[in-house]
Amino acid sequence: MSALVSGFGGYAVYALALVALWGAFGLARSFSEKRNSAIHQKSVEGGGEVPVSLHPVIDPGLCVGCGACASACPEGDVIGLIAGKAQLLDPMSCIGHGACKTACPVGAIDLVFGSARRGVDIPVVSPRFETNVPNLFIAGELGGMGLIANAIEQGKQAIDAIAQIEGLGQKDLYDVIIIGGGPAGISASLAAKARGLNALTFEQNALGGTVAHYPRAKLVMTRPARLPLYGQVKLRRVRKEKLLGLWQSVLAKTAVEIYHGIRVQRISTQPWGFEVETPDGVYGSRAVLLATGRRGSPRRLGVPGENSSKVVYSLADAAQYRGQHVLIVGGGDSALEAAAVLARQPLASLTLSYRGDSFTRAKPAIRRNVEEARLKGRLRVLLQSNVTAIEDHRVMIEQAGRPYALPNTTVIVCIGGLLPTSLLTDVGVRVVTKYGTA
Repeated sequence: MSALVSGFGGYAVYALALVALWGAFGLARSFSEKRNSAIHQKSVEGGGEVPVSLHPVIDPGLCVGCGACASACPEGDVIGLIAGKAQLLDPMSCIGHGACKTACPVGAIDLVFGSARRGVDIPVVSPRFETNVPNLFIAGELGGMGLIANAIEQGKQAIDAIAQIEGLGQKDLYDVIIIGGGPAGISASLAAKARGLNALTFEQNALGGTVAHYPRAKLVMTRPARLPLYGQVKLRRVRKEKLLGLWQSVLAKTAVEIYHGIRVQRISTQPWGFEVETPDGVYGSRAVLLATGRRGSPRRLGVPGENSSKVVYSLADAAQYRGQHVLIVGGGDSALEAAAVLARQPLASLTLSYRGDSFTRAKPAIRRNVEEARLKGRLRVLLQSNVTAIEDHRVMIEQAGRPYALPNTTVIVCIGGLLPTSLLTDVGVRVVTKYGTA
């Protein structure tokens, strides 16, 4: 009998331990869900919207609340559990990794573009990245994939498909012309050389594509990738300058050349392939790969004086504006990031002008940085304002019907870029608008 009691006592100890562990787990989960609810509520109050780029949509009917998606997300508090179900907590911080979908064991997550309120134009491409125009391919951000590691992989896969096209190797034609010198274009250029293709690559601006126009020290890459001819890039949490330096070293090591500062004006189909027209000449190719990114050209204000040399469309080096009167125009991430970076410089004055009544399009962390700079007196914010004219030593701004004249040395316009729609539609590429669909 004593042995039986002793056995029951042992089971009781195990049971109590299990109850204690389960209780601790429940408390931890309850605390985590309260924290997640607070993050989500703060995002809602700040006007956080679903991003127009690739992002997850969760089916609550399928979600089992395991939290695998939250653990897999490398961006932190983007997704988490509330009331036992996964939910987007801070949508504007999502940059489209897609790790949540891969990690979900029950298929409750889909990756989609746009939202019911904000559509996004996406060229139609096949799984091999070919458009409806035969032998014309699209990779990277232009196709909706803004994540650098994904763009790198797409550039390589597009070249893998191009290498299977019949009629390559003609002495009077390039096998492929690659348009764009960002991550997808660089990866494609490397892959083309690795496969022995006769390739030509153009970039209209600086090497690095859109990344080259980001503010200094911006975090641009958060997971490793593999580059053709080069191998594994094991860097994590890479900032702009380091990534641009990496591109230079990769191209030098592999002897791959990208011709930058050359804008493609027109692409036309021919019986044998394509003619690509630039200011320097017309080039023939069997195939074309578009890796231009979504900023085909910057959106302009359309006001008198905008053609002045003091007007730029991105912030590259904040230090060059020391002692100047700087005006930033825009209300998205790029504008607010530029404002936060410049607020740390000894400027004569810094003003941020935005036509909206709040910065709902920007990520919460960036909004906090701008608000801190404003409270410290380093930044003047003019909401519901519009630039009406740019003059030699000042800018004219209208706010709530009242005109202002601000002393000015430089205007930085960050109001987005124009999708190269004419380049796409002129050659016949089909473009659709996505409203929260895959």
